[in-house]
Amino acid sequence: RNYALSPYLEKIAAHREQFTVFSGLSPPGVDGGHRADKTFLTAAPHPGRASFRNSISLDQVMANELGHETRFRSLSLGINDSRSLSYTQAGVEIPTIQSAAELYKKIFLQGDRKAMEAQLVRLRKKRSILDVVMGQSSDLSKRVSASDRERIDQFQTAVRSLEQRLTEAEAWETRPKPKVDEAMPEYPTDKKEFFEMVRMMNDMSRLALQTDSTRVITLFLGGQRTPGVKFEDGRSIGGYHNISHHGKDEQKLKQLAEIEVGQMELFGDLLRDLEEVEETNGSLLDNTMVLYGCHMGDANIHNNHNLPVILAGGGFDHGQHLAFNPHNNTPLCNVFVSMLQKMGLENHKFASSTG
Repeated sequence: RNYALSPYLEKIAAHREQFTVFSGLSPPGVDGGHRADKTFLTAAPHPGRASFRNSISLDQVMANELGHETRFRSLSLGINDSRSLSYTQAGVEIPTIQSAAELYKKIFLQGDRKAMEAQLVRLRKKRSILDVVMGQSSDLSKRVSASDRERIDQFQTAVRSLEQRLTEAEAWETRPKPKVDEAMPEYPTDKKEFFEMVRMMNDMSRLALQTDSTRVITLFLGGQRTPGVKFEDGRSIGGYHNISHHGKDEQKLKQLAEIEVGQMELFGDLLRDLEEVEETNGSLLDNTMVLYGCHMGDANIHNNHNLPVILAGGGFDHGQHLAFNPHNNTPLCNVFVSMLQKMGLENHKFASSTG
């Protein structure tokens, strides 16, 4: 409990008793350097192989159980990158929303009756198309090999999931959207405004949770495609990806620290904002698990072991550094099982978990 805070953790020291730092965690069999980003929440092994097929992500396990209770089963968000952390039961990537302004419109702006009726027509058309596709794929499965039939079964599972989402969307379309005091954000178009983008997405995530528009959110921070980073004092350094492969160069290490300290400060702001929202049984932070981490332990050498992971809020017994074996890592999915159970799901296993 009395671990020494690193320079990065000093930036969130005010919340020390509300987060846990993990070391010695990684998903077994996950390799491939950058390619492992798609498996951060799935733990599917060997993402770098040509034969790789992903599996369901942690957030979608939660969404499948709880998503019907809110307008949006989940929200998949991204900054400077179209890639996602969210994958369906069939391992299909869920597209991200790339703008805090678009997210605001989606959650809070109510269309007029004409627009609402047009949207209902669109939803019903999509469902009728899916009915046809399901019928055709069922006929096809009778005439193909066992391996192809397995592929068709996975496809049908994805279609059924989409049908369920369309049915839920249709039911919510006629209900009024929540009203908030905050104005729609003016989301930057300059990819170097990385910090401002993160700040706005964090604010929108807090509003989405506060209004119970969803209970599950993922945010992919696209450092690899961020050409540079602007600071409040007007300076700009970059590109972010190149700096992360620093080769022990002192100048690059200094620049990388600046970017990462800025990210930790934004993470601290998010924890503060969640804590300031009072709910009937504690703060929004008390009732929200915030997982923060990366799929690489050392970006300089594309290492996928000893991942940096922080879990905050959610009513856990925090204030600790839980250090596992750095040479023989504990599965990251053990943390995921704890999160699923805290969410009220009776899961005792997820992907490569061992306990």
